[in-house]
Amino acid sequence: MMELKSKNLLWLLSVLIVSVTYCGFASAGGLESSALSGQTIRATKELQPAWSKKIKKASKRFQIVLDGAGVLDKETGLVWEKSPDTEARTWADAVSYAYTKSVGGRKGWRLPTIEELSSLVDPTQNSPALPSDHPFTNVQSDSYWSSTTNVSLTSAAWHVYFDDGYVGDRDKAHDYYVWCVRGGHGYDAY
Repeated sequence: MMELKSKNLLWLLSVLIVSVTYCGFASAGGLESSALSGQTIRATKELQPAWSKKIKKASKRFQIVLDGAGVLDKETGLVWEKSPDTEARTWADAVSYAYTKSVGGRKGWRLPTIEELSSLVDPTQNSPALPSDHPFTNVQSDSYWSSTTNVSLTSAAWHVYFDDGYVGDRDKAHDYYVWCVRGGHGYDAY
């Protein structure tokens, strides 16, 4: 009986150690193990997505980053271009454009998912439908592509119309604007 309890305890400890180690590495985003000691909890809190938060003041929600070229949204943990491109493109061209873009000396940009793009919308505002006092520039009161294909009609993709925050789908051959994002999980466009 004592041997069985010892094995169960050993198994439980192994699971806890593996879980703690895995969470630390996953949350720390590539830090070396020697860098994790004493910093795992702080790094975990800083890097967790904050989709459950609602930050009412734009000055507290958004932080200018990447030498002024990007904006960190503290509600979602995503980094957006401060000044989206002002050339409209087809959906396929928008996907390619985002993947090759460099902003603030950084690559790794992509089209946002429809959930990510619509998370910027403030339905109480219009022209553009963004929180008042937002830090973005050159935002058109028009539609921006997301990476999300309409599963019922794969020749169409979802977009957000930033004049009033409307979310809809449109044929991928149509020209809409591109607002690139970094971070989050996203997914490959098809």
